[in-house]
Amino acid sequence: MAIADTDIERLRETVSIVDTIQGYVQLRRVGRNFVGLCPFHAEKSGSFNVREETRRYKCFGCGASGDVFKFIQEIEHLDFVGAIEHIAGKAGMQLTYTSGGQSKDRQRSKQLTEIMSKAVDWYHDRLLNSPDARVARDYLRVRGLSGDVAREFRLGWAPDDWDALCSNLGVSIDLLRETGLGFINKRGKPQDSFRARVMFPIFRDSGEPVAFGGRVLPGSTDPAKYKNSPETSIYAKSKTLYGLNWAKAEIVTADEVIICEGYTDVIGFHRSGVKRAVATCGTALTEDHVRLLKRFATKVVLAFDADTAGQGAAERFYEWEQRYKVQVSVAHFPSGKDPGDLANSDPGALAAAVQNAKPFLGFRLQRVLEAGSISSPEARSRTAEKAMAVINEHPDINVRKLYAGQVATHVGVPVVDMVRLAERGTRRPTVNIAAAPTHRRGESAEFVVLALMFSQWEEIANWLSEALFVDDVHRRAFLAVAAAQGKITTALEIADPEAREVLERAAVADVDTQAIREAWNLLAAAVRRELTHRVTIRDPEQIRIDRDARLLLENLDVPGMAESSAEQLLGWLNSRVGEHE
Repeated sequence: MAIADTDIERLRETVSIVDTIQGYVQLRRVGRNFVGLCPFHAEKSGSFNVREETRRYKCFGCGASGDVFKFIQEIEHLDFVGAIEHIAGKAGMQLTYTSGGQSKDRQRSKQLTEIMSKAVDWYHDRLLNSPDARVARDYLRVRGLSGDVAREFRLGWAPDDWDALCSNLGVSIDLLRETGLGFINKRGKPQDSFRARVMFPIFRDSGEPVAFGGRVLPGSTDPAKYKNSPETSIYAKSKTLYGLNWAKAEIVTADEVIICEGYTDVIGFHRSGVKRAVATCGTALTEDHVRLLKRFATKVVLAFDADTAGQGAAERFYEWEQRYKVQVSVAHFPSGKDPGDLANSDPGALAAAVQNAKPFLGFRLQRVLEAGSISSPEARSRTAEKAMAVINEHPDINVRKLYAGQVATHVGVPVVDMVRLAERGTRRPTVNIAAAPTHRRGESAEFVVLALMFSQWEEIANWLSEALFVDDVHRRAFLAVAAAQGKITTALEIADPEAREVLERAAVADVDTQAIREAWNLLAAAVRRELTHRVTIRDPEQIRIDRDARLLLENLDVPGMAESSAEQLLGWLNSRVGEHE
């Protein structure tokens, strides 16, 4: 590459592969080898071997092998040159770059990141030790960001001076301008770019500082709450994620990354023990960000309000899901709370929100259904149209059909009608419910199932339970039909007056639909309601069980898996209801 071959060989000969790997893996000596748990796959018995004499490592479990350069490339997600520079930096070895445009660019980049590193140290020392930073230290203490947190994330303070950094850093103004740290003002004098701000240094995923985000203190007259470094030759906002340098190890382990809106949100997650959070740097999530994250994980959790993403942004998310084979979901937080706030008031809620994150489309659909009315046929029609418009943004017809069933259950129409709209994929769907059979109380999916209990008792009976009915009159009507084993006359005799009135209409209703599918749709709706009520659950075993229930929901439309999934979901739901009693 652009590094002298002699330097590469010198590193290979002098750097201990055992010492290097022990920075990442706990090794124990076994004969001539050092053995530990492989960092590249999950295992319980050590199959990862390192030998100093050969300067090689080998995992007999997953087959990973190589030298010290390959190890750093894989563990730090660097290219070959980046791995050499990383190892040389740790060893304190100066590298010689060969001639050529690529090497000159690398040398310039290295020079600029070294200047940024000096600035990080200068701002950080100012925060910790300078009397003028007391107001900043007090502010950070209130936010829970003092002491060890400030040191871990290298927080700093830019004093309210014109040129404090420019005067003290010992760097030419040309280089300060190139890094975005300073500029020449109208008087022709050097001036600091950041003044009177708490400083959040931004690092590449490999650990080199490239930019800053600066926040004003409460009461400041500066209208810009946050100020970010401009784009430079070493910093591109669309390709940089705050916190990735600290989070990437856990991201790889969990195969999941959490994306926040702000620096303090990232720190809040880390403080709460969820150390796989990153943030965009004053820009929306871009394809370059997704491409970068795909190197580390396949699951992306958005820790901000997905409603802010319009149709165009939603379509980009779906496109990225398909192109990069990632799964995008959304974490829901209590109203008015962001991750930075919850880290102080309820840190456990952060982990729970991520654990219970909903698929991106599912989250947006739930918002539409919750905001819509089902108090009249006209209102149900409008709600269904808005819901199907959101669903039809998705490019996968099978996904659209799956969510269409949820809309049908909610607004009380036959599933087949919504599935047809999903198949067409129209962005402005028309739903006419006004002429549909009169199903009162809005929960007409329950009424449909009651009618099917009379006409198709044997087929549907085993898929129903009291827990599926949210409407109390429908629930009592169900109990009467179940006790009568589908016999109309007996059910009418034992039902109370309100339930009897519903059953009289159900007995003569003309319902032409698949009985089992309607029962499963009702089951899915009941399971979703119960899961919504359980978002505050903290017990790890219960969280695992609830996660399994969500996975089973996704299988209800999968041939060969639907029946087993429905059976397990019904058991799960009945056990949850039993807990409430």
